[in-house]
Amino acid sequence: MLTTTFNNSGFGCSCPFLIYVVHTYFTPAPYQLPVSKHPETTVFREYTPKQLSEHDGRTHQTKIYMGICGKVYDVTKGRNFYGPDGPYGNFAGRDASRGLAKNSFDLEMLTPVDQPIDTLEDLSKEEQTSLRDWHGHFESKYECVGKLVNEERSPVNPSFQWSGK
Repeated sequence: MLTTTFNNSGFGCSCPFLIYVVHTYFTPAPYQLPVSKHPETTVFREYTPKQLSEHDGRTHQTKIYMGICGKVYDVTKGRNFYGPDGPYGNFAGRDASRGLAKNSFDLEMLTPVDQPIDTLEDLSKEEQTSLRDWHGHFESKYECVGKLVNEERSPVNPSFQWSGK
């Protein structure tokens, strides 16, 4: 009698389907290893002030580079600070050495990109110490991706190099 009721009620056709649906819903998917992407590589190179200015983070696809003490750092991961709307945004794509040494965000602290790189020879001892501290911060936190050079490819004031790291 039970088999007759079961077959006559229409459950005979839909029962295997229901079992399949319940089984697939409650069975976890097989584990798959996550697909890892190789991190983007950056080739260490020389940047003139004009070339550095192209890396100002104006779009989210543009990396943000800053020049400090003759070195170029990729500060893209600090976009909230160094991006166009950040507090240090005017240093993006520029040599920020003088502004950081003087703790000033004024645009007058930036050397125009068509001028030779600032030699920083007139900095006071306190300003040099401030710049050393900033340089240490960038050296420890961000990747150095290049060297800042003048158009004629001479390095920035070789007498103004930091000892240490």
